[in-house]
Amino acid sequence: MNAREANRARARARRRVLQALYQWQMTGQAPEEIERQFLGEHRLGRMDLAYFSEVFSGVTAQADAMDALFDPFLDRPARTLDPVEHALLRLGSYELQERLEVPYRVCLDQAVELAKQFGAEQSHRYINGVLDRVGRTLPLRKAELAAPKR
Repeated sequence: MNAREANRARARARRRVLQALYQWQMTGQAPEEIERQFLGEHRLGRMDLAYFSEVFSGVTAQADAMDALFDPFLDRPARTLDPVEHALLRLGSYELQERLEVPYRVCLDQAVELAKQFGAEQSHRYINGVLDRVGRTLPLRKAELAAPKR
C-alpha cells in the first residue's frame, strides 16, 4: 500500500471512529460491543482496522482526560455540546496527544473535514479553533509547530 492509499485508509478509519464514538455517547453501549459491530460490518472498505481499534479504544478509555484537555477552551459547558462536536473534540484531542506520528495540521484538517460532513453548519470553525488551542498546550506539539518547515 502506498502512502496515499494509507492516508485514505486512515481517513476512513477516523470517519468510522467518529461514528462509533457517537454511538457510544448516545447509547452507553460497551465500547467492545460497538467495536465488534463496526469490525463485523462488510462495508469497511480499505479502512485501517488497527488504527480504528487503537483510536476508538483509546478515546473511550481516556474520554474524561480528553474532555479535560479541551474544556478550558470551550465557550459553553461540555455537556451542552452537540454529540458530533463532542466526539470530534475527543477524537482530535486524542490524536493530538497520543498519535504524534500524525502531523498537527493533519489532525486539525481531518477533524474539520469530518465536522463539515457530519456536524452543524459552522461547527468546523469551532472544532478547528478549539483543537488548535489544545494542540498549542501540548509540549510535543508546541515543538512541532516551532520546528523549521522542511
